[in-house]
Amino acid sequence: MLAEFRKFIMRGNVLDLAVAVVIGAAFGAVVASFVSDLIMPLIGAATGGIDFSSLYINLSGKTFESYSAAKEAGAAVLGYGAFITTIINFLIIAWVIFMILQAYNRFLAKPAPPAPPAEPTAEEKLLTEIRDLLKQRSV
Repeated sequence: MLAEFRKFIMRGNVLDLAVAVVIGAAFGAVVASFVSDLIMPLIGAATGGIDFSSLYINLSGKTFESYSAAKEAGAAVLGYGAFITTIINFLIIAWVIFMILQAYNRFLAKPAPPAPPAEPTAEEKLLTEIRDLLKQRSV
């Protein structure tokens, strides 16, 4: 059973998948930083200084100074600002994956032109001659 597991793990597809997961996690961290550190401050500046990470709806009835303070206190809050940031992360990742797939499809090997029709066999040539002779007799 251990040998089968080792064989399964060493297959190319499993290793490719493992590499893809690691790269995907790293890419997700880069995109998250890009969105939270560059995009959201620009959006906040364009909307009059709104900090999206601090936007929330307090469901507990208590008063908190910030979203992080409410979360630390364990209060029931809806962090819609963090959700907006996550949606932007998703859209950027989806766009990049779309662009990668577009480039991949563009660089795929072009399909080979169709092969020219094969020469007729000797039998087909003989049948064609017979057909032509019969047409000449009937005219």
